[in-house]
Amino acid sequence: MISVIIPTLNEEANLARLLTELRPEETVREIIVVDGGSRDGTVREAREHGVKVILTAPGRGLQLRRGAEAASGDILLFLHADCRFSRGGLARIEALLGSSPRLVGGNFRLVFDGDDRFSRWLTGFYAWFRGHGLYYGDSGVFVRRETHDAIGGVRPMALMEDFDFTRRLERFGPTCCIEEPPLITSSRRFKGRRPVGIVWGWLKIHALYYLSVSPARLARLYDSGRAREV
Repeated sequence: MISVIIPTLNEEANLARLLTELRPEETVREIIVVDGGSRDGTVREAREHGVKVILTAPGRGLQLRRGAEAASGDILLFLHADCRFSRGGLARIEALLGSSPRLVGGNFRLVFDGDDRFSRWLTGFYAWFRGHGLYYGDSGVFVRRETHDAIGGVRPMALMEDFDFTRRLERFGPTCCIEEPPLITSSRRFKGRRPVGIVWGWLKIHALYYLSVSPARLARLYDSGRAREV
């Protein structure tokens, strides 16, 4: 069984759409929404859809960890609330992991929904990035439960929790990237921001991460950098 874990913070509209898209999936699944203190109707929306709801302090790393602790599936899938999930995605995960016992997990090919040059460039850049074994939580990371537990799960970090997790996942064993169906992600985080500033911010954060700067400090730098770009 697949446990789908969705961290949320003020995602009422996006969550309603995602849960509706997940409903037709034929494979047996469990959906857990872990809310980090939403002030809109996110929690109400989750409960109206009949999924499990967990309330935590804000912080995606903490939310993912709490969701995984509560999950009962033998496969975990971490999804962002603002993604678009294509029909058949869960069955594809089960088929791949079922036919390839050596695979420990993976992610989906990521497509940005923005109709602009930068969003299209990002779609290509993420594909190139994945070809080198690098990917993030917005691409729908899935993992066998036994592997998740063996590598220590998602750490409750203030930033880079997804990159930290996938680095450990890649070191543990072979992974795969599901090309079809892809996962569609929102380009909203880039709205009003300069492409050069976005790329420079990523490079800076990753360089500091590899220099062992604390996740809390990285989060402050990331937030202040985004604020200056707008």
